Amino acid sequence: MHVESISKERARQPLQKLHFLYHELRPHGSDYSYVLDTNEFDGHLDLFLEMRKAESPGLWPEVTFDDGHISDFDYALPALLSRGLSARFFITVGWTGQKPGYMGWRELRSLHESGQLIGAHGWSHALLTHCAPGDLGVELGKAKSVLEDKLGTSITTMSLPGGRYNRRVIAACREAGYTQIYTSVPRAEHETLGFTVGRVNVRGDSSPKWIGSLLQPGSRALAKMERQYRIKAVAKNVVGDRLYDKLWALLNRKEPDGDDAGDYAA
Repeated sequence: MHVESISKERARQPLQKLHFLYHELRPHGSDYSYVLDTNEFDGHLDLFLEMRKAESPGLWPEVTFDDGHISDFDYALPALLSRGLSARFFITVGWTGQKPGYMGWRELRSLHESGQLIGAHGWSHALLTHCAPGDLGVELGKAKSVLEDKLGTSITTMSLPGGRYNRRVIAACREAGYTQIYTSVPRAEHETLGFTVGRVNVRGDSSPKWIGSLLQPGSRALAKMERQYRIKAVAKNVVGDRLYDKLWALLNRKEPDGDDAGDYAA
């Protein structure tokens, strides 16, 4: 096939995206699996720039953060701005300006004014599948309204704490006015996103080389992650959230900070 014909064929292919989920950055990393070294994060962003400029039809990388940790402002924001990139930051609204180690409203406004995208991550980071109807109203509705009031912008995206959801939660998210829900299901998405959006959880040992393998067309590494996710979903149903979260905290070397491991387990 002629080179020009190949280029046109690629141009007709629907663009697929792969969303990456980060939590916390530190200059020297941590034993806790959900903390990534800032130098590794820089390597990820440099790789993402290369992938976006590449002519091969690989997956288009997108960056998201959950929780609203202060490292979003201190480390992630400068790294993103220096490369002309933007990310979507999902904020646990009840922690903002209240919980040590997390952003206050000044930092969050600066994040928003710099061109970064903001979404909700619940009010208290409670697992939504455990919430009674009234509690769901707080976690979804109050989180949305307070963010909109404080930032002066419409909030239409929500990230699910712990990746937990069911039909009742999805219906409540729609009713609260969210148009897209970000999950922890490791899958590629079409350019035009649906109501639920999958993401790849990034761990402290996620090297740029491994990240690059996920972005390749027909990635075996990504397919393996999807299989592992389905196995874990079955395990959660068998052992229950409480026992699963204890095992998760042990395996991931969860640092004691007063929060349940289930706040992060996915």
